Amino acid sequence: MTDRFPTTWAPYMTWAKHHAKARWDLTGSNLLPCTLADLPGAERALEIYGRNDDGWPPLVEAIARRFGVDRDRVATASGASGANFMALAALVRPGDTVLVEWPGYDPHMGVARFLGAHVNTFQRGWEEHFALLPARVEAALTDGTRAIVLTNLHNPSGAYAEPEALAAVGELARAVGAKVIVDEVYLDALDSVDRRPAAVRDDVFVSTNSLTKSYGLAGLRVGWMLADPETTERALRVRDVVDAVGSIPSEALGVLAFDQLDALLERARGVLGPGQALMRDFVAGRPELDWLEPIGGAVGFPRLRGVDDTEAFAAMAAAEFDVGVTPGGLFGAPGHFRVAVAGERSVLEAGLEALGRALDHLYLAKHRTT
Repeated sequence: MTDRFPTTWAPYMTWAKHHAKARWDLTGSNLLPCTLADLPGAERALEIYGRNDDGWPPLVEAIARRFGVDRDRVATASGASGANFMALAALVRPGDTVLVEWPGYDPHMGVARFLGAHVNTFQRGWEEHFALLPARVEAALTDGTRAIVLTNLHNPSGAYAEPEALAAVGELARAVGAKVIVDEVYLDALDSVDRRPAAVRDDVFVSTNSLTKSYGLAGLRVGWMLADPETTERALRVRDVVDAVGSIPSEALGVLAFDQLDALLERARGVLGPGQALMRDFVAGRPELDWLEPIGGAVGFPRLRGVDDTEAFAAMAAAEFDVGVTPGGLFGAPGHFRVAVAGERSVLEAGLEALGRALDHLYLAKHRTT
């Protein structure tokens, strides 16, 4: 008999919290955390109490102003995870279908299943450079689909969803009465593409984001959702039964952060660019690896040639070389592994050196058995 209450709703997230940590931990995806010095005025900005019924009003106003939308299109949340939950819960009821990209970020599936929805997937695979292909979405779409969930940048590959592809997916969703939820936590730090939230282009889209991956403020847990007013109102009523209101100290600091977003983005790009360059040089020197170089973002997602599942390699690298990488099977691409490139430079440099030794060990072990 199937267990109605699975041990874990999102295997990747459970693994990320509980796997043994290596000395050189490259398993994460966050940007190098800001210190108080990176957010001038933080101590003066703190508030402990105030009316925060549907989001700290100055924060709602700051988000609306930044993205050029009315306040009734903004819902604050506990990080992007909270925003994704609110968005799905606003749109989906038990028995509905949610269509999710795969490979992908499995908490999206976990939320849908938690809400009692059926989950279908469409492929964003290696052969098509992890691109968003509307034909793949159309082939998996049903009349019962109420939400399509995708990431931009794609998590875990870093691929960028072109505006034309997004628009085509939006039209497919509209035809069956669905919405498209676009998790955009990696998008803002790019500087050479259209970074506008999908939700400001068309009401068929719901955009979710936070101050985490592109700004280095993961500890604040300040997230938001942008959508049409009706969907936003439904999401706010979801929050009534999740955490009721956000943390006023966090949201007050979020207001301060929005006043300094451009400076935070400059800081982020100063971390992300060199990190991606180190990863690019590393992969170029490793004949065991293939990859599709991401347009940006905090991670790399190389493929290990001749290996169907990297779980054993990741375990060996951690146990014998003290470097942690995330097995690609947790994202639906078992031949790959994910590497964090946006943390401390010294950790990345030492971690890649240790990862190289692990790859050498794997090659020698395979050579001895052939």
